[in-house]
Amino acid sequence: MSSTRIYRFLLAGGGTGGHIYPALAVAQQIKLLKPESEILFVGTKKKIESRVVPQYGFDFRSIWISGFSRKLTMENILFPLKVIVSMIQSLMIVMKFKPRVAIGSGAYVSGPSIWASSVFGSKIILLEQNSYPGITNRILEKRAEEIHITFDESKKYFREHKKLKLTGNPVRVNLKMIERSEALKQFDLATDKKTILILGGSGGARSINDAIANSINELVENNIQVIWQTGELYYEGNKKYNNNMIRVLPFIDDMSAAFSACDLLIARAGATTITEVSFLGIPVVFVPSSNVAANHQYKNAKAISDQSAAILIEDKNLKSSLVKTVIGVINDDKKLDELKKNISAFAKPNAALVIAENAIKMAEIV
Repeated sequence: MSSTRIYRFLLAGGGTGGHIYPALAVAQQIKLLKPESEILFVGTKKKIESRVVPQYGFDFRSIWISGFSRKLTMENILFPLKVIVSMIQSLMIVMKFKPRVAIGSGAYVSGPSIWASSVFGSKIILLEQNSYPGITNRILEKRAEEIHITFDESKKYFREHKKLKLTGNPVRVNLKMIERSEALKQFDLATDKKTILILGGSGGARSINDAIANSINELVENNIQVIWQTGELYYEGNKKYNNNMIRVLPFIDDMSAAFSACDLLIARAGATTITEVSFLGIPVVFVPSSNVAANHQYKNAKAISDQSAAILIEDKNLKSSLVKTVIGVINDDKKLDELKKNISAFAKPNAALVIAENAIKMAEIV
């Protein structure tokens, strides 16, 4: 077979960084292994994927689909129509692009385009980042050749056990540690002060933001700098705290710089965050979101904290415990070193490479 043969890969997923960044990591590895490959992402216009995917140099097409709210909204009334339209849009995209392999990274947006790809004979790979699989991947599992999971606990929720591979969550190839002093300069912060990075996920986290806002003076009084990603929704209400020691940002694009600048991270316990901090060895205080299926963020964070690899604080204890805990940990170099060492044991740095290699092998089968 000619080495210059062009393979086409369709990747679908989004809504949050936790779904789009693993797909981007796989796409990057495919391009490294097969530079001549053509790669197309499918997502929605209103979510993070429409902005981030083009930044990574990949083609992007949008469909109309949106999530189903637990409340009665106009979006819910339109949901059946959106599904039908999105399936038609996906069929047209697939007919034109003709992917050999389609990779779904979960969330509602991956459903129509992965289904359409399977209808036209594409090989299907599913990525499941969370311990409790999303409904889209559970619906699509019969159409998949492989399902790559991050947590062993996920196995009990799938029926097609022979397809499951405990590969880990893919990490972007451009995510790396840089010199701390250089990273701090990017945020215009001092190099002789301890620094906290606050992440509430790509959409932000109200409870974390509120806890930080209520205690921001205490952090400054203890000579602690803060890089604070509020999320777009909460930026306007918190930008007033921005000063020479507090950097308030709606979103951080250069996560390598942000991770490299911090001595301690405060974050939700989403699968992608866990994967990235494990890969880089970042000391972390996890504040799991309680508004997730089967409380899986708490389970993930508990498993890690039980191994002395992270600090776990529940949402209900934020006001009483967060800042006191953070100040204690960030000034304890021995504890920081312990957290770095122990969380690194959870890393699976080759996940993206393994999935990309398998996708290419599938594409080579006529």
